[in-house]
Amino acid sequence: MFKKIVIALIIIMFLPIVYSLIEPYSIETKEIVIESDQIPSEFDGATIVFLSDFHCGSWPFFDAARTEELVNQVNALNPDIILLGGDYVSDDPDYVNSTFSELSKLNAPLGVYGVLGNNDPQNETVNAMSGAEITYIKNGGLWVEKGNSKIRIGGVGDFLTDSQNSRTALGNATENDFVVLLSHSPDFFPYATTKSKIDVMLSGHTHGGQITFFGLWAPNVHSKYGQEFRTGVKNINNTTLVISNGIGTSILPARFFAPPQIIVLKLKKKY
Repeated sequence: MFKKIVIALIIIMFLPIVYSLIEPYSIETKEIVIESDQIPSEFDGATIVFLSDFHCGSWPFFDAARTEELVNQVNALNPDIILLGGDYVSDDPDYVNSTFSELSKLNAPLGVYGVLGNNDPQNETVNAMSGAEITYIKNGGLWVEKGNSKIRIGGVGDFLTDSQNSRTALGNATENDFVVLLSHSPDFFPYATTKSKIDVMLSGHTHGGQITFFGLWAPNVHSKYGQEFRTGVKNINNTTLVISNGIGTSILPARFFAPPQIIVLKLKKKY
């Protein structure tokens, strides 16, 4: 009897470890409806896919084969726009070109746009983005047009390693325009919304805590706001902040109740 109890306890102890090594391979598609009267009619029903924190490297991290699978999964969603939130690799420039060789296959009729994260080798990544026909929008932005309508997509530099200027990112957008801002870290959110009108801000960086206590709390959150900005959707001062768990992992190739995510935004015009 005692032996059976010991065996059962050992199994119980190892189950979370086994699960944490499996979860990084189970990418969930999280759909979020963004409803606003400032969404132009021609963008009503449009889809924006947001990806962040690939941390590409060699196996058992997010390698080229898994990146290819991810690209196929995203393209099958038929997004209108694809936005990338940075941390394509984990500091190692050797993986930049192979990563963007796969990301160049992302397909969206209204374009693919991205910013950098704190782990991206800047020069190598910006050059690779250009070669992959992905528009880099650090402290800049552009109008994405559909028919006679347009929305503003802006981006800022990483909050930890670069500069941020939401005014230049949003350009001449007015209170009546629909505006989406990319910031790798959610910690820029309070600064962005005090100076500019933003409808949606998209961020990653935190990995959802990566290793959590059954999704309720994480001992290590890469945000000075702690659990508040760990993951999920926050509606603050008429702005929606979306914090993705990201795609890959860092330090350990493990996740526990913080599954990797493809974020799908469905735009819905509010009448």
